[in-house]
Amino acid sequence: MTGQVLVASNRGPVSYTLGDDGSLTARRGGGGLVSGLSALGPGAGTWVCAALGDGDREAARRSGPRLDPADTGGQAVRMLDIPPLTFDAAYNGIANSVLWFVHHLLYQTPFEPVFDADFEARWADYRAYNAAFAGALADEAEPGAAVLVQDYHLSLVPGLLRELRPDVRVGHFSHTPWAPPELFRVLPDAVAREVLLGILGADRAAFLTRRWADAFAACCADALGAEVTGEGVTLDGRTTRLGVHGLGADGDFLRERAFRPDVDERLAALREQVGDRRTIVRVDRTELSKNIVRGLLAYRRLLTDRPRWRGRVTHVAFAYPSRQDLAVYRDYTAEVSRVADEINAAFGADGWTPVVLHVKDDFARSLAAYRMADVALVNPIRDGMNLVAKEVPVISERGCALVLSREAGAAAELGGDALLVNPYDIAGTAEALHTALSLPDEERRERGKRLAAVATALPPRAWFLDQVEALRA
Repeated sequence: MTGQVLVASNRGPVSYTLGDDGSLTARRGGGGLVSGLSALGPGAGTWVCAALGDGDREAARRSGPRLDPADTGGQAVRMLDIPPLTFDAAYNGIANSVLWFVHHLLYQTPFEPVFDADFEARWADYRAYNAAFAGALADEAEPGAAVLVQDYHLSLVPGLLRELRPDVRVGHFSHTPWAPPELFRVLPDAVAREVLLGILGADRAAFLTRRWADAFAACCADALGAEVTGEGVTLDGRTTRLGVHGLGADGDFLRERAFRPDVDERLAALREQVGDRRTIVRVDRTELSKNIVRGLLAYRRLLTDRPRWRGRVTHVAFAYPSRQDLAVYRDYTAEVSRVADEINAAFGADGWTPVVLHVKDDFARSLAAYRMADVALVNPIRDGMNLVAKEVPVISERGCALVLSREAGAAAELGGDALLVNPYDIAGTAEALHTALSLPDEERRERGKRLAAVATALPPRAWFLDQVEALRA
């Protein structure tokens, strides 16, 4: 693979903590973008990202256009010091409070959204935030470079970059679902057009599943009058190709990381807490779309309708607080704890706590829970993919049954061996949990093996490199 590759994403591969003495401590992250860009070889890739906090902003100010390679593992990284008020309006005010809500169908439409003057001001900041990325990419890109723009935060960047640098190849990848036309129409018409035209500025727009790609194309036809063909979306004589890359779990990493001493230690503690009971495991952020409360209600329905499971199964639920700077997320996190406490009060008995709830993020403990899972519960209202559904079968020690929402992107790949549920249906989800718990051991193990094989078919590094190859084709 030759030629320069640039990646643009809100979050970069490194973050900084600012000490009281003014010192900066760098912490490098992982994932498919990091490993994929590194695989291109020294000097082949550049990452453009935003400064997310005070430490990041100070690092960006001190370093100039590029971060210190000693902090980034040799990776070329340009971190943008976007004014904090602009960043907050774009990230929290638009990306996470409007675009995320539209694509995940989270609005209570009798009450929200209200697109007023405050929204218009935030949208102007979202434009400015996207323009900052487009300008930096235009500065960094060599002639003919390949640029991979990531996610809903940066939906305007491809169109803006094409105006600045028509010589570069631009791809956009959506990690979320895409709303169908009748729900995408919630956005003001001009904004909806701006989002679609922004992504159509790319040479190629890619998605996690064919369903999301088709929904995007349908929105382009509905809102723009674009022509949709097998090749892609054509508007004003120019075609943006559509692609699908179903991100998989990193099986090699999971199998190695899940058997380190810190995970063994946490697994022993969980097993002491749970005993020899069956386990229903979920690991999620308290993101509204993850549907944790309905999952708990389905577990309560299981204990109500199927009393044989009382005292014989424990719901190990890890719900890690997410986006606590937004009031609706704080309220949701509190509701998760309230419902878990209610179940324990109603059904708990000496020696048995029906719900073991943890709210402090601990990756090693999550892996320990994966290892002990008999059943994995993954019931999002809507999800672009959902990697938890793919990760648990890879390292579950006894083989796990997967209860999976049909609205998760992963259902397209895992549906043959998962127990698919309507995420709104409490009784149906409870019955699926009963079926999962009742599977014969051999059937559960065989299902788990097949799930793990499918889940690891396109690990993160291969997923990234596939995008680069497709963009250059």
